[in-house]
Amino acid sequence: MPTATSLTRDQAYDVARQVADPEMPMLTLADLGVLRSVEVDDAGVVVAITPTYSGCPAMATMRDDLVHRLRDAGFDDVRVRVELEPAWSSDWITERGRRALAEHGISPPGPAGPAGPVALRLLPTRRDLRCPRCGSDATEVTSEFGATACKALCRCTDCREPFEHVKEI
Repeated sequence: MPTATSLTRDQAYDVARQVADPEMPMLTLADLGVLRSVEVDDAGVVVAITPTYSGCPAMATMRDDLVHRLRDAGFDDVRVRVELEPAWSSDWITERGRRALAEHGISPPGPAGPAGPVALRLLPTRRDLRCPRCGSDATEVTSEFGATACKALCRCTDCREPFEHVKEI
């Protein structure tokens, strides 16, 4: 078995980028854009991740999965650092990730818009949605609150199928 010092940053990154998101397992942490960096030195591996939402309950599982997978790959000392700045953006989801979401019936987010202060709007959020099942843009948001904080519940008015949509942030 190789020692931690003989393993490279590229090897550590290859392991870390394959770890699946616990809430949307069709995505890896790299596809979701929460995997920020992987560094290797004599002290071990430091992986930086950014939560999709403040207080995201999946962060502990992401951390544990990264630690377990990297240790299984031969890295003895693994630390996971949470980086809050810059804040995660749905724009960080890769094209592969967006395709995987759509293939699994989840509408991928559109552009997040400019960074900075968020204007208070009392009207529903307007989204450019397409049904991941039939491709129609005749959709409606039925609830801003989905199974996880990062998703909204929607329905296609053409095929009448419900679907989840990853919110733009």
